Parts: sequence; C-alpha cells; structure tokens
Amino acid sequence: MPKDKIVIVDDDDFMRDSLMEALDRPGYDLRGFARAKDAVEELADGSASLLLTDLRMPEMDGMELLREVRRLDPRLPVVMMTAFATVETAVQAMKEGAFDYVMKPFKAEEIDVAAERALRHRKLLAENEFLKSELARKFRPGDFVGKSGAMKKVFEEIRQAAPSSATVFIRGESGVGKELVARSIHAQSPRRDKPLVKVNCAALSAGVLESELFGHERGAFTGADKRRIGRFEMADGGTLFLDEVSEMDLALQGKLLRVLQEKEFERVGSSETLSVDVRILASSNRDLEKAIAAGSFREDLYYRLNVIAVELPPLRDRREDIPDLARHFLARYREDEGSRVREISEDALGMLERYNWPGNVRELANVMERLVVLGRSERIEVRQVENALPKSALRAAAAGEGAAPGAFEPRPLEDVEREYVLKTLAHFGGARAKSADSLEISERSLRDRIKRWQEAGKFPEA
Repeated sequence: MPKDKIVIVDDDDFMRDSLMEALDRPGYDLRGFARAKDAVEELADGSASLLLTDLRMPEMDGMELLREVRRLDPRLPVVMMTAFATVETAVQAMKEGAFDYVMKPFKAEEIDVAAERALRHRKLLAENEFLKSELARKFRPGDFVGKSGAMKKVFEEIRQAAPSSATVFIRGESGVGKELVARSIHAQSPRRDKPLVKVNCAALSAGVLESELFGHERGAFTGADKRRIGRFEMADGGTLFLDEVSEMDLALQGKLLRVLQEKEFERVGSSETLSVDVRILASSNRDLEKAIAAGSFREDLYYRLNVIAVELPPLRDRREDIPDLARHFLARYREDEGSRVREISEDALGMLERYNWPGNVRELANVMERLVVLGRSERIEVRQVENALPKSALRAAAAGEGAAPGAFEPRPLEDVEREYVLKTLAHFGGARAKSADSLEISERSLRDRIKRWQEAGKFPEA
C-alpha cells in the first residue's frame, strides 16, 4: 500500500525536526524543507498527500506557498502553523484555501490529529471523485444506444423532462432499460450533484418496503434494534427511483401518495413529521390501467406518478438498433475483461437481429458479455452466437426469419419452459419468490432450474 507523502516546510530547523519526529510512522513518507521555494519543486508532480507549512518565512512565506499550491494541486490539504496567530491571519488562510490552522506552541498529539484529519479529508475527496467518474462512465447518456425512431423519441422525452422537477413514469418490459432512463434523467437534471436513490418495490414485502422508504425508530417492530434512515431521507435534495412501483400494496400506496402531495411523512414507530425535497421517478412493466380496473393500484396515485410518461419499446420492436447495441456491449466488455475479441461478423449480427429477445436489452448485454469473455479469437462468428442463443432461435435464424406473432413452431418442451420462466421473472421484476409462487413450484426448484440453464449457457445471468 503506498505511503502518504507529507511535505513539511519550516525555516526553524528545530521545529522542522520536531515535526518530522512527531509524524514518524510506517504509513507516512516525510519530506522536510527549510525554504518554501524548494518545497514547490517537490509538490509540482502532484504526488503529495498533505502540506504542513509555517506562516512566517523568508523569501516566500506560507500564504504565498498556499496560493502556489492551490494552482498546482487544488485538492491538496494544507495545514498552516504559526506562533503569530491572529483572527485575521486565520480567516485569510482559510479564505485562501487552507484546510486547518494550528498555533505554536502545540503538542505532538495536536499536529498528529490535524494531519490525520487532513489526510482523511483528501481520501474522501478522492473516493467521491472516483465514484462520480465511475457513475458517469457506466451511466452516461451516451450509453443509450439507438437510432430508431422509437429511441429518438425517448431521447427527446428525457431531454425535455430532465430540467424539471416533475414526476416521471417510465413504462416498458423488464430489461428494456428503465433504470438507465432514470439515471439519465437524474444526470441531466439540476439535482445531479445530489443522491439518486433506488428502491426495487417488487423485491420487498410490504412491511420491509415501508421501512425502506420511510425508515423506522428503534423498537418499532421485532428486530428494530436501532433507528434506520429511510430512502426518502437519503434522497433529500435529490431523486428517488421507485422501480416496479406497481408491486406496492394498496396501504403503502396511500402513504406514498401523501408524500407526493404533502412532501412529508413519519418514520415507522414515530409521530414526528419529517419534510423532504425529493423528485420521484417511477417505473413498471405492467399495464397500470388494467391494474386500476382490477383494484390493485390507486387511480389517484397513478395520476400523481404519470405527470410525464416515457415509454420504452421492447428490443424486438426496434431491431435496427441491435447491431449498434451489440457493438456497444462488445466494446464495453472487451475493455472490462481485457478480451482479445475486437469485432463481430455481419452474419453473426444478422442472427442476433432475427432473435426475438424476450429478455430485451439486458438479455442482449448478457449474451454479448458471454461471447466476449469466452471468445478465443478476435472475431465473433455465427457459431459462437449459435452456442449462446436458445435452439428455437437457431431454427428461426436458419430459416432466415424471425418468430411470427401467433405462428406455431414445434419446440422442445424445455425451451418452452425456460422461456416461460424468463417471462414470469420479467413480469415480477426478477423477484424469484413471487415468480415461483405464480409458477406453483418451490423457490428452490426455480433456483435449481435457473442454475442448470445458466451452466448450459441457455439463460441470462442475473
């Protein structure tokens, strides 16, 4: 593990040596200088983690050094030291960008604590920048690939919706990219520097989901051994994405409606009313109009959520986007995995285009990842695609046609079962317990089937 380089500048030899001795520990790389000008050379390459500098020095004083450091490395924390402390100099140093200000004489423990605080601050800044860059790399709007008319319409709807605070309802089958739409809207909104918090409503029971959304107090229920902050509080000032909101039970829908109307709520087990400023994005793979007619979804909540609607088409309805998507995923996974695969043949792309993709873009991404990881040559050919797709897709590809809606095609029973399981999982947002219950099999039996199909390369990875 690399050491933290700490640059110490003080024209007093005794003080400089004392600081070097106080901070002498295995995790620090200490560099001492009597002149600020000499320290600038050490700081120029940006490898320092912390600067400790005296304020009053000949030739170049601490304030001048601070200004030079701000130019060289704006993130470098600087701790100023002086025996001539005044309120004015302290205020001036902080205005100029100093992280901390220590008055001489000080104890060794004081300078040690100041150094630890400054180094911790720098590490947090670095981690924050890394996470932001990773988020931007993984979910930048450019990752939305598509030149079809349907996707151009989606892009325009995102562009128009993003700057507002209006609630957006994102509709589409499982795997079409609803979460990517939510991330894109947040990334282009005025709230982009605040949190984007996601809740999968299909994956949690009603009681657990209520606690996840609103938080709970200690002792609110069995197992609540401490206070928990809910997702609404976490998202304050930012965006909350309610994925598969159609799976929320009616009682909880009423509480959600109140938050949307009043922007306030209570934690479970508390009577204290909390206020939040949160933008809501919601999604569903179900027809909510039918759910309203069936009495399983509140009509008033639907209208609150459906202020702006974005409809994502299934991949089978925009086949012209499949080649670009396939190349996009090939490039992404090649970079991630360091694979030798560089391209995909036109015949292989044609086979991908003819497949119906019941799992949509998510399934295509999984297939391309498998092809890239297992690829032994620079080019993906038809044979590799044949091994990655279900046998029913191969027959359609061999015939040069896609699966016609309503047409009968004799198929192995296991292929039919596998496709039905995949569609059931998609309907319930990937929730295996609900899917198993609907299929009238045990969750263990469902898990065993999925594992067997995945090992055979015939089922998309979770």
